[in-house]
Order: sequence, then C-alpha cells, then structure tokens
Amino acid sequence: MLKLADDLVFAKTGQHLDDLQEAVLRGTIQGETYQKIADESHCSEGHVRDVGSKLWQILSEMLGEEIHKGNYRATMERLRISIFSDNSHQDYVKIGSIHICRENWQTSDIPKSENNLKNPDATPTETRHQDLSEMPDLRICYDRTDELKTLKKWVIQDNCRLVTIEGMSGIGKTTLATELIRDIKDEFDYVVWRSLEKCPTFPELEANLIDFFFQPSKIKLGKKNLQPLSLSKYLQKHRCLVVFDDVHHLFSSGKFAGEYKRETQDYFPFFKQIEELSHQSCLLLLGWEQPRQVTQQNKEYYPINTLKLRGLNYKAALKIFKDRGVASSEMSQSLISMYQGNPFWLKILATLMQDLDISPRELFVENTILLPEDLKDNLRQQFKRLSKMEIEVISRLAQEEKPVTLARLLEDNNISPSEVLNALQSLTRRCLIEKNEKSYLLPPLLQHYAISSMTTDGD
Repeated sequence: MLKLADDLVFAKTGQHLDDLQEAVLRGTIQGETYQKIADESHCSEGHVRDVGSKLWQILSEMLGEEIHKGNYRATMERLRISIFSDNSHQDYVKIGSIHICRENWQTSDIPKSENNLKNPDATPTETRHQDLSEMPDLRICYDRTDELKTLKKWVIQDNCRLVTIEGMSGIGKTTLATELIRDIKDEFDYVVWRSLEKCPTFPELEANLIDFFFQPSKIKLGKKNLQPLSLSKYLQKHRCLVVFDDVHHLFSSGKFAGEYKRETQDYFPFFKQIEELSHQSCLLLLGWEQPRQVTQQNKEYYPINTLKLRGLNYKAALKIFKDRGVASSEMSQSLISMYQGNPFWLKILATLMQDLDISPRELFVENTILLPEDLKDNLRQQFKRLSKMEIEVISRLAQEEKPVTLARLLEDNNISPSEVLNALQSLTRRCLIEKNEKSYLLPPLLQHYAISSMTTDGD
C-alpha cells in the first residue's frame, strides 16, 4: 500500500513520500488516530491533519475518486489486489490516471514487518457512512481548545460508550459538538446526528437508526431478503458515533430534572443498555438536562463521562464583541462574569450595542444588569421547566445577598427537607445554581431575572 501511494504521489508531485507522510499512511492503515500518529512523530496533531489532508487530496485527484482517512485502507487494498489479480498479459496496470509497472510490484518487494497488515487477505475496512443532515452548520467555536481535547480523549482514546455535554441554554454545547464531530468523524465506521427537538418516540428513532445502519449492507450485498439487525447489534458490530441533540425534550416540564415524559420512557432502557452492554460505539448526548441514571453511574465501573460546559474565558468572550464592531476593550472581566461568559447572552448584548450604536461604557453604569427581551425569552424557557419546589428554592436564594447554607434553607418547617434537597440537586444538574463550600447561591443575572419575574407575577 505504501509503495502504491508513493508511486501515485511521485507521479503527481515529482517527489517521494517524506517520513511524516509515510507515518500518516502507516498509522491510517493500522487504524491509529491523528493524535497517536502525532505523538509517535513528535509533532502537533494539527500539523499531522494538514499533511493528511494534502495526501488525501493528491490521491483523490490521481485515482479519480474521493479518498479520506476513513476509506484509504480499503481503497488501497482494493487497488493492490487488482494489480495481481488482473489476468491480462500487459506488463503494466492502469490505476487512475497513471500506469503502474508490474515488475516493480513483485510480492517479494512488500515489506513483511509489523507495520504491514497482519492479515493481507482479510476483508478491507468498509467505507465510512455519515448522516449529518440534522447537524447545525455552526462554524464559529470561541476557543474551546481544552474542552475539545477532553472530549477527543474520552471518545477516541478512552472509548467511552456514553458522553454527555450539559449546561445552560446558549452556553455552546451544540457548537462544541459540531467542532468535535468535524474533527473525529473519520475515526468511525458510522456517524449520525439526530435532533430530539420534535421528541420522537424511541421506537420511531430506533427504526430510523436501524434503517441508516442497514441500507449500506443491503446495497453492498444485494440480497433482497436480507434482514436488519437490532440496534444494539449494529453498535457492537461497527464502530459508531451517534449524537442526540436537545435531549431535554425527552423530560417533563414542571418536574425535577431528568424525569421522562410518559411517551419517552422507552429511552430509559436504551440509555441503560448503552452504558452496560459491551460495544465499540459511542453515544453523545447534548441538552439542558440529562438522563438521571447517567449522573448516578460510577465512572470507575462504566466507561461514561459528563462534561459540564462553563462560560467562555475573558479573552474568548471579547471576540464576540470584536466580531460585531463593538468596543471590546470597554468590556470588563466583571461584566463578562456577570453574564456568566454565556456566548448566546453575550451575543444578545453585542447585538443590542450594535443596533443602538452604544458603547459598553455608555450602556453599563456601575455594573448595572441589563436584560434585553431576547435574553428574557431565553431564561423564560429554562425557568418554565422548573418544578414548584425548585421555584420556591430559587425565590428564597434570590432574596439573599450572600450564599445561603443548607441549614438555613431547611429552617422552614412547612417544607420537607427531602424536597429541598431534591430541588437543590435538580437545580445543580440544570446548572442554575452554584455551590460555594457549604453554601448555595444564585448567580447575579439569574437573581435579577428571578426577582423581576416574581414582581411581574405579583402584579
């Protein structure tokens, strides 16, 4: 395979493969990730990706078909076999746009080292299949380098079966996930993104996914009576990456976080199966709320992980204002923190300043908290999901200037301690409250919104 690739690259560029190009191809044949190839070659993952991208482009042009990391091994194995299986008496074989001389391709010339395929007669890896039609086209990701690195480690190196990204609305969960998928999609046999915004029943979603996994096999084998496998069998048989966005739509409003609707309860055994069944795939869940059993599982025994996404750092947040022509130098660290570094909230502020041609210095006097209508609408959607007890706890926290201890929250004899604890746990899972040592507090902006909404309700 390396000899064939070298001939193709030389025919296109006039130069043979260099050491790093050869390392990329060897690693790809062996199923290694770009990160592992980079570590072994003592260079950055980004540089290895650039080298790989140029190689795939050259090979695609020479072979007249799209070549990428996911199908390189299968394509080159097919071409290598065709060189020896051709029964014609010609001393050359035409591959793509060039002619390969047979005498340069004797089997004795193929190195018999550990770096070659252990079983050259094995069935080549099938082409990758991807359905990202429901993945939003979000191209701007404000410096989530550390978060991306963590997610890549969990999904690629640690082979986590289930990974959740959770956080408040607008914090950037979906944007981060789209960046992750673009980086790692070629590491999987199947990649599919599904939004749960319209809340399909599990049988409906299951049938949709099985059809996605089944069609390539049906077309490839051409068998009319071929029967699809169960969803779990596909996840075991292939390396699959499945993304569920807007998972919170599975859960009831007015209840504690993660309580299923009656019509979505069939998701519970599926998520449990994903966690406990031995398989080589990964399910990525995005949402304001996550299934309760995910947070209950012991990470030491189950290969699952949760990333609680926080706000942007000061430097990354400033870029939002720079992109909109707002005087970013006037945005203080405290002001960014007041809006919790939430990208969506900051974009609402930046758009307000842009529309009114007002600078941050003019708009904010003594760190006044402003709640534009778009921001109120966003918060209203999240607060509408709260249970009565959660609303009660938030109301009490909103009236306090300092963090409140658990003992103080339990002082009211008319409220069950268990209900208060359940509410605190649920609010923590929703990322609406913060814990400071042994006390709880409501972030300033949420406190301001809670007070204003209570006043409005009272009127």
